[in-house]
Amino acid sequence: MGFFVWMLAQLVVATGFSNRDTLVFASLLAVNCALVYFLPRGGGRDLGWRLRLLFYPVAMNLLYFVLGTAIPAIHSGHEDAALQAVDRALIGTNLSIRMQPWVSPVLTDFFSFCYMLYFLYLILGQFSYLFGDLAVLKKYYAGLFSLYAVGYFGYSLFPALGPYVAMGDQFSVPLGGGWLSALNEKIVLSGSNSVDVFPSLHCGNALYILLSDYQHKRWRFWAYLVPCIGLWLSTLYLRYHYLIDVLCGLLLGWLAWKMANRYLREQPA
Repeated sequence: MGFFVWMLAQLVVATGFSNRDTLVFASLLAVNCALVYFLPRGGGRDLGWRLRLLFYPVAMNLLYFVLGTAIPAIHSGHEDAALQAVDRALIGTNLSIRMQPWVSPVLTDFFSFCYMLYFLYLILGQFSYLFGDLAVLKKYYAGLFSLYAVGYFGYSLFPALGPYVAMGDQFSVPLGGGWLSALNEKIVLSGSNSVDVFPSLHCGNALYILLSDYQHKRWRFWAYLVPCIGLWLSTLYLRYHYLIDVLCGLLLGWLAWKMANRYLREQPA
């Protein structure tokens, strides 16, 4: 809810009350407040809790696309130069450039597959927990959507395009690949909101879901472990993220998981 309030205040100042994005944030905030007030909170009100919590995957995934116009309204320009400067301070250059000797069609297809598999893993994670144990669901959503909110806040402070676009002229080796790579590239370029780089929620969300699955759905942890590692590497190999994006995303994912487990321990039995 804090992110809704912060973005709404920023949009009202920047664009006024009648702007489409302002109205979207105001509407979502109103719906969130109504759900908190009207839907039952008691431990035995199982369906009410699930309906209330269902708001968050719907709202936060909808907001991803709204941010493509909302963030430029409150923060003009992109911060790729600042993120590139951090990477240079860390490793002296851009890691995607350093990875160019690895580039091959087979690797590009493999990493493209890992990158696309994230979307399926994210959706499965959100909805499989929705129909499971209620206490675990509350914990899982508390951590995951807090992670979303912090990530979106990062987008608003450091909107960026990523190396693939912002540093395109600095790469000397094309990624290549077959139809799988072409499909992934088309999905990413057409679906991006052009501000979604820092921090990497691909990395943060995937780590959070992986750690949660290790606790509650061990079979899925082992099934996704290798593709998840491939996903983290793919964000750099495919030139979508800077190193600092990945590091901060992983840190946020781990912190969100720790926070969620603390939340569960503090809930009454």
